[in-house]
Parts: sequence; C-alpha cells; structure tokens
Amino acid sequence: MSRFIIEFGMGTDFHGQNVSKAAEKAVRDAVSRSCLCGLSEVLGLEDLDRDVEIRVTLAVSRPEEVDRQAVAACLPIGKVEVRAVEGGLTVPGLYLPRFGDRDDSIEVAIAAVEVEVQGH
Repeated sequence: MSRFIIEFGMGTDFHGQNVSKAAEKAVRDAVSRSCLCGLSEVLGLEDLDRDVEIRVTLAVSRPEEVDRQAVAACLPIGKVEVRAVEGGLTVPGLYLPRFGDRDDSIEVAIAAVEVEVQGH
C-alpha cells in the first residue's frame, strides 16, 4: 500500500457533548476538501472498494465513546479503519438541557484521513 493523500478536518458538537458526532463532522470536513479523481484518472484504479484503504485517526476527549461504524459510514469508498486517540478539545459553551446538554462543554474533534492504494 502507498499513501495517496492525507487530509485533516475539524468537527464540533455544540450541544450534547457527543464526541462521536464531532468525529463524524471532522471526517466530513476533511473529505469535503478532497476529490480523489486521480485514483481512476491517474492511477487507473477500477475497483475503489477493493484497491483503496482509508485510515482515519480521530483525536477526541473520550476515545472510547466514538462509534467507529458511524464514522466509517462517512467515507464513500474503500476499506476503512477507524482509530480514536485521546486529544481533541473541550471548551465551555452554553448549557441548554432541552438541547440534550449534560453540561456546558463543546466537544471538538480532529480527524486525519489517510487514503492508501494497492500496488502503486
């Protein structure tokens, strides 16, 4: 496998303190700045699900709470591996129980999305 691209994204959950939602937003943010047309146009890959592997590393305050399947579902191609590590950021926000808040914190997640290809 050879790395083709690495992209970074940031996501937040303003209410509810859900690190998994913040992580999903971070992955969507990363892929929103990438068009991988080179996979087929330059490398000639025909089966992107078979020939592409995507590794996602998420920095969040509570890695054990990340729903890895939900994060992987944010990526439209390839075999996806999701890893969560301690990091991210928690900052004071606004406490509104009717929005599902447990406290006044905002969860911030950072995602590194690495796209690797077979045989190149």
